[in-house]
Amino acid sequence: MAGPRMTMSVLKVVAALLADPTADRYGLQLMQDTGLPSGTLYPILVRLERAGWVESRWEDIDPAAEGRPSRRYYRLTADGAIEARREVALMQQQMSRVTGPVGHAREA
Repeated sequence: MAGPRMTMSVLKVVAALLADPTADRYGLQLMQDTGLPSGTLYPILVRLERAGWVESRWEDIDPAAEGRPSRRYYRLTADGAIEARREVALMQQQMSRVTGPVGHAREA
């Protein structure tokens, strides 16, 4: 499965989803967890879904009875969780090469 291009924004989204990989999360929760605006978050979720990393479903409620619109929930797929963990670990490994073991930039 071809994964999405890993930007810092994509990494924030997959890290937020990995915090509880089996939980259904809706957009506002993910915006709060990542600090990303909706115009950045939702295109990332679409790309992750197209890549097979995320699945989504609409909440089955009566919006009039609930007093709010239905929410669309997102969750990592089993393969998506594996790939997301791999990508986060790879980024952490790359960052540790740059910053060193204690988080200080290495001298040239």
